[in-house]
Amino acid sequence: MKKLITVLMTIVMAACIIIPQTACSPQGSSSDSDSVPSHTKESYYFDTICKITVYSMSKKKADAAIDKAFARCSRYETILSKTKKGSDIWNINHAGGRPVKVHKITAEIIRDGIQYGDETNGLFDITIGKAEDLYNWHAEKHTLPTDAQLKNAIKYVGYKQISLQGDTVTMGTTKGEIDLGGIAKGWIADHIGDYLQKLGVKSAIISLGGNIVCVGEKAGKPFTIGIEKPFSEMSEIIGSTKANNQTIVTSGIYERYFKKNGKLYHHILEPTTGRPAETDISGVTIMAEDGHSVDCDALATTCLLMGRKKALNFIEHKKGYECLIITRSGKIYKTSGFKFTKE
Repeated sequence: MKKLITVLMTIVMAACIIIPQTACSPQGSSSDSDSVPSHTKESYYFDTICKITVYSMSKKKADAAIDKAFARCSRYETILSKTKKGSDIWNINHAGGRPVKVHKITAEIIRDGIQYGDETNGLFDITIGKAEDLYNWHAEKHTLPTDAQLKNAIKYVGYKQISLQGDTVTMGTTKGEIDLGGIAKGWIADHIGDYLQKLGVKSAIISLGGNIVCVGEKAGKPFTIGIEKPFSEMSEIIGSTKANNQTIVTSGIYERYFKKNGKLYHHILEPTTGRPAETDISGVTIMAEDGHSVDCDALATTCLLMGRKKALNFIEHKKGYECLIITRSGKIYKTSGFKFTKE
């Protein structure tokens, strides 16, 4: 039971990065016309709590739309999960370097991952899986990988080993592993947003852990999205931003971590060392128009690996994207176009 509680606490922590909120109000509420009818459902996919709220629609229609959206989430997880036996990613990682035919969804996301590997000079790397295997984030008692273990794992990290020919994936090393955790939820959030609109939904918030998609607006006004203070046990909000038809993705060292011998070890690993990134960033939030959650997902991880100065400069010069950074010392920095109201 104690182990189960530890796991659930980790899951909740990962899910509460950015949330719809009212200033000084409970999680999940909104400051914009609370009389607007809403219907919310939660489920569990992708190692996190997923929540969809639909506004200005009858309960029957909203529930049906949300159920269909979650059915798609289940399908995507079956295809993309690293840990589900028989998924495309599981098959690739257990093929010993042999070619694997995959679903077109998998091929598309891997292609996106390769693109961001190129754009970031390998800082974003979807083949970090072998190093990630050495850390058991959900364990009750944590052990650290040895230098020898990390050195061996890193031999199999390098996105350029991936050969993608149509819908066939071949790894260049026999023990190479793909993990789409840094990009897949963004892709899924984008597609769930599109799918809900095809079902007639005109106003909704989709929350897949740290990935938020705002469909339309609420009662003619933008949604208010709260940004959580890192490591706040009660989901303390440091401020908020307004969003309509936009996506917001946060990555932080407080999403999944443990402490050992007084030092914090988090899940965002340096591709060249396999060790947790030691930059000055505690959390980074990327914002863009809807349809770009997949990009925001990759960029959030990349920025955390870059450190504050490089990350702000990188996003400032990337058209269509804005960034807010919280440093380990608690200071807030943002790009010029990020509209932020501090609590």
